[in-house]
Amino acid sequence: MSGSSHPGFRTQLMGAQARQASMLCVGLDPEPARFPLPWQHDARHIFDFCAAIVAATADLVCAFKPQIAFFAAHRAEDQLERLVAHIHAVAPGVPVILDAKRGDVGSTAQQYALEAFERYRADAVTLSPFMGLDSIEPYMPYAGKGLILLCRTSNAGGSDIQSLALAEPEVPAERVFERIARLAAGPWAARSRGAELGLVVGATYPQELARVRELAPTLPVLVPGLGAQGGDARATVQAGWRAQGPVIVSSSRAVLYASAGADFAQAARGVAQAAREQLQQAMPAL
Repeated sequence: MSGSSHPGFRTQLMGAQARQASMLCVGLDPEPARFPLPWQHDARHIFDFCAAIVAATADLVCAFKPQIAFFAAHRAEDQLERLVAHIHAVAPGVPVILDAKRGDVGSTAQQYALEAFERYRADAVTLSPFMGLDSIEPYMPYAGKGLILLCRTSNAGGSDIQSLALAEPEVPAERVFERIARLAAGPWAARSRGAELGLVVGATYPQELARVRELAPTLPVLVPGLGAQGGDARATVQAGWRAQGPVIVSSSRAVLYASAGADFAQAARGVAQAAREQLQQAMPAL
């Protein structure tokens, strides 16, 4: 089984980053209650809202990241299918990351893979690896698709599990997120059958991001938490950027809801442009 005839996720991502001079990913988390009038509270306009954001920011980003729950909660999966197809048409070469955080095994995981890559035609999907390798394997036959594994997430509660130290007599002490990074960069990548592994590390934890980079210097790293969650652009780039390991810095609410008025798309473009410039300005300090 293969993905598609298009270039693989990593190739598309690095091409978009070079072409757009951007590490910025815009997350598409549509909340009808926050839409501008006259679309406010009307889920029928989820596609219209997101398409306007895409049009306003397509030349500023290296990826778009629709969050599936914001569509499914409003029975708008058909609008999500339409949106992904629209992004591929109007922003060719800009990969679409389906933010789904799926985590299951066997036939259920196979169905989730079918959903992400055949129904929605995403270029990558976020996954929870906490059930182990066999929760990732059903996605691996999709050659060229990105499998982006939760590693050190941006929420404070992530420390409850991800920062725990593993006690194994014959193995140097490592925390859970470090184990995930090491496995993803090593044995799991070796068994990926053409799928392309990456990691999720929150912008709110730059020290952990730097540690992940030591363990996985070449994997793509998706970094949520810029903007509304308080992640710092300079700290993120300095900790996460590597020439052969692209960093994808995601901002959602700060871009989407920059204005509640008719100028929402123009305002979104302004915030996205400022974020892209902040990220690029951090580069010379490396």
